[in-house]
Amino acid sequence: MSGPKNQATQEPAGLSRLATVTVTFNPSQLELEAQLQALPTSSIKIIVDNASQPQHWTEIETLASQFKNVHLIRNDTNLGLAAAINRGVNWLATLTTSPELVLLLDQDSVPQPASVATLLAAFKHLQSEGHKVGCVGPLLTDPNTGLTHGFHQSSRWRWSRAYPQIDSTSPVPCSNLNGSGTLVPIELFQQLGGLDETLFIDHVDTEWAFRVMAYGYGLWGIPGAVFNHSMGQASIRFWLFGWRVWPVRSPSRHYYLYRNATILMRRSYIPTVWKAWAVAKLLLTTGVVAMTGPSRIQQIKGMWHGIKKGSQKAPLYRPIASPNKSEKRQKHKKA
Repeated sequence: MSGPKNQATQEPAGLSRLATVTVTFNPSQLELEAQLQALPTSSIKIIVDNASQPQHWTEIETLASQFKNVHLIRNDTNLGLAAAINRGVNWLATLTTSPELVLLLDQDSVPQPASVATLLAAFKHLQSEGHKVGCVGPLLTDPNTGLTHGFHQSSRWRWSRAYPQIDSTSPVPCSNLNGSGTLVPIELFQQLGGLDETLFIDHVDTEWAFRVMAYGYGLWGIPGAVFNHSMGQASIRFWLFGWRVWPVRSPSRHYYLYRNATILMRRSYIPTVWKAWAVAKLLLTTGVVAMTGPSRIQQIKGMWHGIKKGSQKAPLYRPIASPNKSEKRQKHKKA
């Protein structure tokens, strides 16, 4: 077998204090290899697998053995995106010399050259300017259409997207960040209780972003850091006051999307402007799927069941964690 592929050349200072956590579930070997190739050699890379089929797991093990600083964690069942990320970050926190920051990744996200270093530098720069930085995230580009996903921004009454130029060096204040590509301090991640495991998948990043902001931290998008990232199983390109990327999802994903959006609408720390935007977006999604989507009847059923589940009197609910309690738990673990 050949040696590790991502041999260190000359990496910017500080990348050894950064770790990555990637969640896999029957991943594409080519996409995962491209991601590992793009990540810093000196950084610890955690892959948490959510019970992939045996042939995929074998491929993951083989691939991981070809790169430096890769640690594998395998779940016996699919615990969901949030639980898998929490498990990876919690493992990092147990290390004698724990990394300072963690980069959260989906299995199909591939940083473009120097983008991870750009994210890290932007985080440090914002901190040096006195900002209370919660998370920074890259500009995501859809590999199928070449379009960027932009950054979410909001005012009191309006939810919108900003589409900066890729070569822009100015951080973009955000109201939300896509989970894949989010760079966050491990200490803050644990202090706020990690990701909401009851949501399983979809809007996990939305809930996290609003919880971070509820604690007074800020979110920034970094246009100079560009990651290739697909939304949904596939995506289509259409015109609606400008070219847009529309994800194509399975009925089960629509179930979680609609269930979790409904759950978040019932939580007090979620901004009203997002709730109004989410209702409009769900209505638009329903219309688009009803007219053009595959398996339309199954899709609509999944959406409806999601709304019903999320609207129950006792919805799956996770209150904002108490920082003091989180700190006590951390100290107890280290003792």
